[in-house]
Parts: sequence; C-alpha cells; structure tokens
Amino acid sequence: MDESRIYIFLELVTKGSLASLYQKYLLSDYQVSAYTRQILNGLKYLHDKKVIHRDIKCANILVDASGSVKLADFGLARVAKLNDIKSCKGTPFWMAPEVVNLKKNRFYGLAADIWSLGCTVLEMLTRRRPYPHLERMQALFTIGQGKPPLVPDSLSRDARDFILKCLQVNPNDRPTATQLLDHPFVTRSKNSFGPASRHNSIQL
Repeated sequence: MDESRIYIFLELVTKGSLASLYQKYLLSDYQVSAYTRQILNGLKYLHDKKVIHRDIKCANILVDASGSVKLADFGLARVAKLNDIKSCKGTPFWMAPEVVNLKKNRFYGLAADIWSLGCTVLEMLTRRRPYPHLERMQALFTIGQGKPPLVPDSLSRDARDFILKCLQVNPNDRPTATQLLDHPFVTRSKNSFGPASRHNSIQL
C-alpha cells in the first residue's frame, strides 16, 4: 500500500476452475476422488475454525498446474457461532434445504457446506450443475421441499454413496468433513477405481 493505491498480489492458478476443467475434460472417478479429498481438507480447516464457506461449487474451486485445488471466493464466508447464521446466501442450485427454508429453520450451520459439497461432486461427475432441468426459482422451490438432485445410477457405488450421504435433508444426518475424509470414495487407491476412460481424460 502506498499513499494512493493498494496492491493485491494473488497466487497464479493456471488451470482455472473445476467448472472450466470438467467442461474441457472427462474426469475419472479417481480424479474426482482426488479433488474431493483436497476440498474436504480445505473444508475441515475452515470448519475447525467455525467458518462456513456458503458457496461451495466447481466455479469457486481453482486448480493449479500440479493438479492441486484451492477453495476460492470467500465473499460469502462467515464465522458460525452456535449454528446461528440466519441469512440466505449462496448459489441457488447448490444451496442446502435449511438455507432455503430459513423461515422454518431460523438458522443453519457448517453442514450446509456438506450439502453443497455433495452437489459439487455430482457436478464434477455428471459435468452439469445440480437440478440441470430446472430454472433458478424452480430449483429453490424443489430444494425447499427437501428434494435432493438426482444422483444417476450410472455413477460408481462409492461415488453415489458419498454424494447421498452429503445430500441428507436433515443437516444433523450429514457427516462432517472429518468423517467424510474416511469415506471409501476418497480413501481408495488409484488402482482400485479400475481402468480410467481415455476419452478427453487428464492426468493428475
């Protein structure tokens, strides 16, 4: 900072966001697993400090040249004290039901990020946003009714189980970021995922 200007230096993240990445390449289960593990480590760090991100989605997760991902866009982040967050913030298609239903629930907490994480993993694997057939207000109404996005049967068993655990309508039923780090979807070795697709795939 000098007398008239503030200079902000940011880390160069050359691969852009996960959203731009999955639009260019078909991500394998292993690649999505590796990204998810890193996102969970970031969420664990935030949640241990009682910080809720409130806008987890592929567009807000950046990828560097080595394949590492970094949570970005903390414009909506807030410290959660005793689950007391009472403002409806986030991107509609990734919002948790308790965020949409603030009049009913009165507040929400860290578990809202876990719902958004489930939507984000679904987004990476299907290459589409959650509720792709709905407009914004239709999606909000559907989420408010406690209807999670469709999780295709074509996904692997572990991927489906991981996503469905995140998309529990009752936030008290969702695992924490720490618990999800022990889920088979993020702990399995590369070889246990079977042969990766060679079509438009990338290497980590």
